[in-house]
Amino acid sequence: MLDLRPVGYVIGLSLVALGVTMLMPLLVDIAEGRDHWDVFAQSAILTVLIGGLVSLSCKNGVREGLTLQQTFLLTTGVWVVLPVFGALPFMLGETQSDFTDAIFEAMSGLTTTGSTVLSDLDNLPKGILLWRGILQWLGGVGIVVVAMVFLPELRVGGMQIFRSEGFDTFGKILPRATEIASHISVIYLGLTLTCVLAYIMSGMNAFDATVHAMTTVATGGFANYDASFGAFGMASEYVAVGFMMLAALPFVRFVQMTAGTIQPLLEDRQIRAFFGTLAVIVSILTLWQVWQAGDWSELAFRKVLFNTVSIVTGTGYASADYMLWGSFPVAVFFFAGLIGGCAGSTACSVKIFRYQLLFASIKVQLKRIYSPHGVFTPRYQGRAIGDDVLNSVMAFFVFFILSLGVLSVLLGLTGLDFITSVSGAAAALANIGPGLGDVIGPAGNFEPLNTAAKWMLTAGMLVGRLELLVVYAMFTIGFWRA
Repeated sequence: MLDLRPVGYVIGLSLVALGVTMLMPLLVDIAEGRDHWDVFAQSAILTVLIGGLVSLSCKNGVREGLTLQQTFLLTTGVWVVLPVFGALPFMLGETQSDFTDAIFEAMSGLTTTGSTVLSDLDNLPKGILLWRGILQWLGGVGIVVVAMVFLPELRVGGMQIFRSEGFDTFGKILPRATEIASHISVIYLGLTLTCVLAYIMSGMNAFDATVHAMTTVATGGFANYDASFGAFGMASEYVAVGFMMLAALPFVRFVQMTAGTIQPLLEDRQIRAFFGTLAVIVSILTLWQVWQAGDWSELAFRKVLFNTVSIVTGTGYASADYMLWGSFPVAVFFFAGLIGGCAGSTACSVKIFRYQLLFASIKVQLKRIYSPHGVFTPRYQGRAIGDDVLNSVMAFFVFFILSLGVLSVLLGLTGLDFITSVSGAAAALANIGPGLGDVIGPAGNFEPLNTAAKWMLTAGMLVGRLELLVVYAMFTIGFWRA
């Protein structure tokens, strides 16, 4: 019989940690002089109490190792349960969100998607704005740990190729997860504090700098203003660009750097491809702006650079309404959002390494066509790629395309137009944030959507953040018979 106690123990502890973090926005609301602080007090007490009881009741079942089923359930369970409790301040507070909108906002935060149903952000209590930032910050560090500890063990989407990258966790998931989380947390916190200081130096006030540093390093994209990054100046945009790119790099390379080894960072093909991709897209869109509008200004280049980096990394900030740039840039941004950053980062979407493995496989297949007697083996970082990795990557691409198609059709059935349906599905599955069009584009938000569409997109965020197959596997009979 499946023992759920180890799963419940970790989820319970996660809830306690979530409840404790609610004290920060509570203190901010008290300092601001608003009565909104009691919302976080109630939410914190309820979250800590339930999390503590669940953890204590499951403590006697904790073991060092987790079975495959337990690992799948834990990975998914954390991202299902935490948004429910993370939604409490939205339901009880001044936003007065209904259950659907509250869950949507919390799921968007913890999955670092950045889609929002909240309007009039400029006038919301600072506690709520900080809470949105905290949700994304926690989700960012959480997904890095999942990517480095759990996904390689679950052999999902080709992630097993990184099992030897810095950490070997086989057979000792829980203790190694704690060790890795401590390494990552120090680097993640250091990167966030550095980002805060950089934002302050760029002209932001301390509160805006703190919240935006959290959502930048998490590549989440929640902002404090309806205008998103359009509310800030040139220096802040360049700071954001730098830290979005840093957050999209593999965090294991930062761990290795702290150990005195910078060579892996410089030689990582994934990182080179990531920066190369950004350079190509920015160059193309900049030339388009010059050709179409005759705009050679620094402002035009900055808007292209900022929004390109934001979309490719899945951050979702917007500093301009790029829907007004023409159909070509809109098409480029749609496909750019399906690229993503590096594996083991806070960035989302498909990820650079999967495209590299796909192209390596295609290259070998082409060679086999014109040299049928030759022996060719796809390679990555100088290592031969096993069939299990390639099959896993191919399965990911197939499921991603199928999921995108099915979710788009289902959204269309709720009455949404084609652009909103397709871009909304892509924004959810790739955890990008804004979609395209007048409704959910960079100048809008997801609040006008119907309830059914919001629940579909909420599910899409969860599935996309956990690399699709982690969730899908649990809907098979074989999983429960294992």
